[in-house]
Formats: sequence, C-alpha cells, structure tokens
Amino acid sequence: MSKLGNLGARLHRGEVSYDFIGHRKLWYGISILITITAILGLAVRGLNMGIDFQGGAVFTTEKTSVSVSQAEEYAKDASGHDAVVQKLGNGTLRIQIAGMDIQESNKIKNDLAQDLKTDPETITAELVGPSWGDQIANKAWQGLAIFMVLVVIYLAIAFEWRMAIAALVALIHDITITVGIYALVGFEVTPGTVIGLLTILGYSLYDTVVVFDSLKEQTKDLTKQTRFTYSEIANRSINGTLVRSINTTVVALLPVAGLLFIGGGFLGAGTLNDISLSLFVGLAAGAYSSIFIATPLVADLKEREPQIKALRKRVLAKRAQAGNEPQPAGAPDADAYDDDPDDAAPAVVGPRNQTSSRGRGRGRPSGKRR
Repeated sequence: MSKLGNLGARLHRGEVSYDFIGHRKLWYGISILITITAILGLAVRGLNMGIDFQGGAVFTTEKTSVSVSQAEEYAKDASGHDAVVQKLGNGTLRIQIAGMDIQESNKIKNDLAQDLKTDPETITAELVGPSWGDQIANKAWQGLAIFMVLVVIYLAIAFEWRMAIAALVALIHDITITVGIYALVGFEVTPGTVIGLLTILGYSLYDTVVVFDSLKEQTKDLTKQTRFTYSEIANRSINGTLVRSINTTVVALLPVAGLLFIGGGFLGAGTLNDISLSLFVGLAAGAYSSIFIATPLVADLKEREPQIKALRKRVLAKRAQAGNEPQPAGAPDADAYDDDPDDAAPAVVGPRNQTSSRGRGRGRPSGKRR
C-alpha cells in the first residue's frame, strides 16, 4: 500500500506519467468494440423485463419442500408462461409470472395450490396491471432524460460546452454497456435496476468532474506559455487524479461485489441481483470512461480550436529549434506557464565553487605569522 501511495504522489507531482491521450485511438477502439457487443446482445436477447414493467402476478407460498425447478414447471403448466421462482430464506417460494392475464390469477392460484399440495388460502397474490408497468417505464425514461439535460447544462456553465459533450458521451457509453450486460446475463429488470442506473451515473460524473476540474485549473492562461500543448496538460490532469479515481472506485465496488457475488450468488438472495449488477457494471464502466473516454475526447475537441492549434505549432517549433525531443505528456514543470521558461536562472546543485581572486595573497609577507 505504501508503494501505491508513493506512486500516487509521484503521479500527482508529474514525476511519472502514462500517455493516456497519446493512446486515445486504442481506448476509442476498445470502447466501440464493447459498445457494439452490448448493442448486439440487447438486440438479440432483449431485456428480461419484470412484472413492474410488463404486468403480471407474484405468488408467495408458505414454507415448502418443493424445489425451485419443480415450482417453475408447476407455474408454467398452470399459466402457460415462463415463471421466475426464488426460494426465500424462510423456506417460502416467490413465484413471479409476467405478461399474464390478471383475470386468470385465481385459477392459477388454485392450480399451484393443488400441485404444491397446500391450501389456496396460504398463497398470497400480488397483481400488477400492464398500464401500471407502462407508467413506471415512462417515468423512468423521463427521469433519465431530465438527468442528462441538467448534467449537460451544469457542466457547460461550470466548465465549457466541450466538457459537457464529452461527459454526455461518457454517460451514454456507461448506460449502453450496463444495459447490454443486463441483456447478455438475462437478469430481470426492475425498478431497482433503474435506481442502480441513476446511481452509477452520479459516480461516473464524479470521476469525470474531478479530472475536468484539474484540467480547468491547469489550463488557465495556457496560450501564454510555449512549453506544453493542451493534450499534454490534459494527460497530466489524468495522471494527477488517477490514483484517487482508482481508490474511490475500488472502495465503492467492494460492498457492491459483496451484494452481487455473496448475497445474490452464494446466499441465493436473488432480489439483490437487479440493483447490484447495475451498480457493479456501471461503477467499473464509469471509472473507465472518465479516464479513457471523457478527457481524451475533450482534448480532441480543444485541439481543433485555432488558438490551441497555433499553440501546438509554437510548442513544436520551439522544441525543434532547441534541438530537443518533445517532452513526454505530463512532464512536470513548476514554470509551465511562464512566458519564456528558458530565461529562468539555472538551479545550483551541490556545493558552489568560487573562482580564486587574482589579487589574493599579493603584498602579504611570506613565512609564518607570529
């Protein structure tokens, strides 16, 4: 851990750096490949929408020794639809049947009671109409759209419109990947899933805004210097906040991983899967997009400006004139924004050697002093 802390301090001071901006085409290619895979999974498999969105019924039985697979067969025979069956911690069964006609619920309830060899009165039924599911879906989409608009407006005011566009692209990237993973895995989409999606958008924006704030601070009066290009300053901002982003993401992923893999996997609490999967995938995608998508995209947009183009030409011309290779992206320099850093006095390293005076010792009698 001490080595990681030392690495973080060196990255923050700019003593070491990785050229994220220089390899942005690689990151773009990886993101496009993952996004296409997610879209194909969504198109081929589709989302497993819960009864809150489709309508249907949820039957809860008393404690029983019937297995989950047997209960699924009983529910399918009784309703004619596929059913999702979960065994709860107290031994009861939760049988969820989506897309069914709620008028048939009493008949299905009686058939289930007969198959499970129990009294129909011991089985409780919760019914959700399809119109209610449509209302929930519409509200979810409206909330997501309003969230996106507010985010773009805020970032455009607090930073600039290029950063707002880059953040919006990163958010769409995160949502697409998360929804695609849901389609590929086949987990049920519930209102908890929507809550998880909105939550991960906040985490994604947090990492992105941290990098943008550092970038905004370091690019003040950028055109008054001739040491670094905008892309190099952007790269320094990523390296300076890299360890912070990694730490916050790992700390957030640990409890979510506990919910997903231990709670939903080993303990069988399937009701935790809907929100924990969206949080887990979204947090990882958000950390990735803030480093590899949002900031490189801002650098691409800024490098198209005439002033930034002119700055880049001046920087490269000055380096060529000096006969030096271009400094690596993120190279540290305390005088990065001076008008002419070459005029600065060189630092003295080690003991200073003084020149001997020509007149030293003249007129002094030789021999030992008494």
